[in-house]
This record gives sequence, structure tokens and C-alpha cells, in this order.
Amino acid sequence: MTNQNRRDFLRKTAATTTAASLLASSRFVHAQDAAAGTTKSPNSQMSVAIVGVGGRGGSHISAMLEADGVNITHICDIDAGAGDRRGKLIEEKQGKRPIFETDLRRVLDDKSIDMVTIATPNHWHALAGIWAMQAGKDTYIEKPVCHNIAEGTALIAASRKYDKMCQVGTQCRSSQAIIEAFKFMNEGGIGEVKFARGLCYKRRKSIGALGDYAIPSNVDFNLWSGPAQYTDPRLTRERFHYDWHWQRQYGNGDLGNQGPHQTDIARWGLGIDTHPTSIISYGGRLGYQAEKKDPNYVDAGDTANTEVTLYNYGDKSIVFETRGLSVDNSADTEINRLFDSTSGNKIGVIFYGTKGYIVQREYSYCVAMDKDFNQIRDFKGGGDHFGNFIDACRRRDRNVLNADVREGHLSAGMSHLGNISYYMGENNHASVDELQAAVDGIKSLDDNAATLERTVKHLTDNGVDLEKYPISLGPHLEFDPEAEKFTNLEAANPWLTREYRDDFVCPTAENV
Repeated sequence: MTNQNRRDFLRKTAATTTAASLLASSRFVHAQDAAAGTTKSPNSQMSVAIVGVGGRGGSHISAMLEADGVNITHICDIDAGAGDRRGKLIEEKQGKRPIFETDLRRVLDDKSIDMVTIATPNHWHALAGIWAMQAGKDTYIEKPVCHNIAEGTALIAASRKYDKMCQVGTQCRSSQAIIEAFKFMNEGGIGEVKFARGLCYKRRKSIGALGDYAIPSNVDFNLWSGPAQYTDPRLTRERFHYDWHWQRQYGNGDLGNQGPHQTDIARWGLGIDTHPTSIISYGGRLGYQAEKKDPNYVDAGDTANTEVTLYNYGDKSIVFETRGLSVDNSADTEINRLFDSTSGNKIGVIFYGTKGYIVQREYSYCVAMDKDFNQIRDFKGGGDHFGNFIDACRRRDRNVLNADVREGHLSAGMSHLGNISYYMGENNHASVDELQAAVDGIKSLDDNAATLERTVKHLTDNGVDLEKYPISLGPHLEFDPEAEKFTNLEAANPWLTREYRDDFVCPTAENV
């Protein structure tokens, strides 16, 4: 929504002259205008509003309750029941109940708020963050920081224009284990490193049959939908909360859910500070017919549960693998040895060096191994990512941030670019031989054929009949990292943004 649209909205609904007076200027009144560019005292009290108080929002609440000199003054959620439960909890912990609102625009009118943290569904991340920075608030935004490429660019522009801190919730950037592992790697601990593999081997069962379900009575579906177009019927999944991750109107699948943690680590470790120059994905939402023992079963999700994406950066490359079916008793011999496990979820990043490997196995645990898979070192320790954000806000110094919005944009962008290739090729079903021929021609530092072979075995081990339910092959897309445009397929460029609903239009970078 532009500033003018937001003013129009508030003119229609404002109940106080104070709200009307805020609309007189050509942009939002900034809560921190009077102290712009100054450093806050380490002992000064800062007020925070938490937007989205569901699952991940609970972690935001806990972190802010534990932070010195921070008061949770407002919480915002479209679910009044969730707001009431969180409000009671906060009152018990800090002694004062925060103000609850269902509409973020009401929260942003309060000039006393210093910081806003955002844990909404993905489709709200960018618009909420831009509105907050336009209103003079520093922002902490969960990953992925945006729902599409254009939104990420707009967030960077807003942060720079309004001189606001914008931290992304890729908390591994504050992990001592990963920082120390990268120091070891950069000092030559595993030799030369130009390739990394991100893994999201994470069991995701079906979210239920595609259908027409009732919207919960305590949910404002108009506000929840926000920038996203209404679906018809409006609710097509059984569970309202969380399962939006697997519907592309709102979420980005596991490539855009778990993925931004690992793509961020992979880029960081390889020293990559740009978008890839080419991308290709293959995969599908496969296996639920076998799981349900119904060949005609249609799951309500429309993002891939199995997806492999190859990213080329010139002399370096990254591969990301998503597996949502069972990963127990996996026959991936090398990966099993690197993760010291033959079964269960495997979520992390493998860096391939000429002398060995660095494996990020957990957010706060990494190991170094030689070429024979012998462990030579390990690295442990977490970090205070929210504390880093608060510190940067007090100092008014963007360089203090461990995960500035630009880093979040580049890492989320990997998810978006990979999904664009998949979505565009969703109906391009390929045989294993056709897939083999396609990946053989892709420049990569991975063994593309071996990765495909492992993926095919994973699917067949889970009962997928690839003749009846074949893998989809996306187009090999060439990308200009500076212009943020596809150069070999014009039809791909509209996928870099989305169609917005009136009153919830996300500004572009040019008009934030």
C-alpha cells in the first residue's frame, strides 16, 4: 500500500483527530525523527511491537521479555484468541499487558514504538516491514524476508531511505559455531572451497485433501490475506495456521521455509555476495497418493515437497535439495557419513573442500572432516540474534547487524528463483532419461547425475510410481544479478513480483 492509500484507509476508519493529524504529511510521521542518527543510551527503555504472535511469534515474545531495557507495548494478530493468550502471558512476565490490535496499521500509528518484529505468514513480511520503516520503526523480519524478489529489493530501499535497522531472522548469522567453522575454513582448514550443498531432508506429511473448509470464526480473513488474492473457495486447506507454508499464494514451500537458513549459510561460507547467474529446478509434490493409498488423492498444497535446485555463480555453485517424504533408512552413503546418521531428518549445509568437508548439522553445531570422513574438529555455540538487533538499534549503526536485510534478500532470493523455475516447469513432466539429459548439460561443481540418481531412489523408495507421477523439469533460467531480471526467458520476469489486492499493495523500490 502506498502512503496515500494508507491515508485513505485511515481517513475512512479513524476515530480520533490525532490519527487524522498524522495523515497530513506526505509520508508517515517517524517515531524517531527527533533523535534520528543518534545513539540511544544502553540503559534507555525501548518499546517493541510484535506482529504475528503464533508459533514463531512466541519466540519473538520470549526473546524480548528476556532483553534488558525492552518493553513489549503492543502485539498484533488477526487471530483474537491468539492475541488474548499471548497478552496474558506477557502480562504475567513483565507486569503490564500490551495493547492488542488486529490491524497492523493501528499499531504503526503509535509514535512511542521504537521497534517492530514481524512473524506473520510469508506473504505479509515485506509489506509489514516497509510500513513499519515508513512509520519510523526499526524492524526484525522473519525469514524469508520477502515473498518474491521485487519485495526484497523494496525492503532494502526502505531501510536505506528511512535509515532504519532491518534485521532478518536468519539466526545462524549469530551462531558462534558457524562463525568459528568459517574462520577455520577461510584459513584453509579444508583446502579450497567452491561448492556447497544445502539439505532440507525434513518429513512433511500431507496437509489434507484439497477442499472447501470453514475459516475460523476468530480470524479476520481479509486482514490475514492482506497482499494475497483471495482463493476460491477462500480456504482450501484443512488446518488454517501453519499449513499456508505449502500454498504458494502465502508460503514458499520448504525451499523458502527451511531453505533460507541453509542458503544463507551456503552463500556466507562461500563468500557469495550476489544473486546467481543461472538457476534450474526439478521436482514435484509427489508421494501422497502412495501415502494415502489413493491414486486419485489431491493434496491441498501446491509447492514442491521434493525439489532440487542448481545455482551457478560463475566459479562457485550451490545445490539445494528438498525432501519431504520419509528420509529414514536413506541410501545416501556419503551424506549419511557426513551427518553421522542413516535415518531421520538431515537439515544443514555441506562445504566441499579439496582437503575435506565442513558440515553444518545444527544451528549451533558444525564439524570438520577429512576426505576419509574422519572428524578433525567440531564447533559449538549459539548466539543472541535478537540481542544483536537491539544493539544495532541502540547504536543506530547498520553495520552492527549480523543479518542486514540485503543478506536476507539474497538468501530468500535463492528460494524464489528456484521456485520460479519449478513453477514454470510444473507441467513439463520428464522421464528419468530426459532429466538425465537435461542435468548433464548444466554447468555445476556437483555431480548432477549422482544427485538426480539419489533423488530418484528416494522417491521410488517412498513408493512413487514415476511413470504415473513423473518429476517436473523447470526451465534453465539465466539471470542478471544487477538488473534482477531473467535474460533468456521473458515469460519468467512476471514471477519476480505478484498481483496485489487494493489497500495492500507492496511498494516497489522506486516508490517506498
